[in-house]
Amino acid sequence: MQVVRGDNLFINTSHGFDEFVVSIYHCAVMLARLPEYIDPLHLADKRGELKGQIPVSSLDRLADVLFNDTGAVTVDLFFGREGRLAKVEGQIEAALELKCQNCLQAVQWPVKNTIKLGIVTSIDQADRLPEDYEPLLVDEEKILLKNIIEDELLLILPAFPKHQHNCLAHKPVLSKVEGSGNNKVDFLLNEQQSPTKNPFSILAKLKNTGDL
Repeated sequence: MQVVRGDNLFINTSHGFDEFVVSIYHCAVMLARLPEYIDPLHLADKRGELKGQIPVSSLDRLADVLFNDTGAVTVDLFFGREGRLAKVEGQIEAALELKCQNCLQAVQWPVKNTIKLGIVTSIDQADRLPEDYEPLLVDEEKILLKNIIEDELLLILPAFPKHQHNCLAHKPVLSKVEGSGNNKVDFLLNEQQSPTKNPFSILAKLKNTGDL
């Protein structure tokens, strides 16, 4: 049996080639998994980087605007320091399905947003941040990573998402007057009544057909 060590990765080469490839694959998956809680100041001191995905289903505060919670938000964040400024920079990307506030059906909403946050522990520090940084207030050592992502999404998503096209197209008015026993008013099929149309025009048409 031969054991090769490198970059904190142990590989047993006594097994076959296929098993070797699977071992590498599973190790990569584990390393790419995002932590649930993070210490932003510690990550900034260590110049840490987080890459991975957060399930949309875990973002509870987005529930009201989502049509469904499938998919994931891709996260790419770098923590570091610039002088005394502890910062988080990177971007988030997702393809969300929001709920159209007109028709209540799904509307596709791609998201790709740059993040620039200054890590602060007080309002006074937040007031002294450079103009192009938003504050990330940390009052505990560890915070939920998903809260940072969710806050960013809530800031950029529309309060009332809507389709760009007219999703409330009128349906046919009627194809036959109930109880008339004939098709004398079939001309009303697919007719759409606009707000400016005379409300008595349809009554006049019915009168001319002898149904009134």
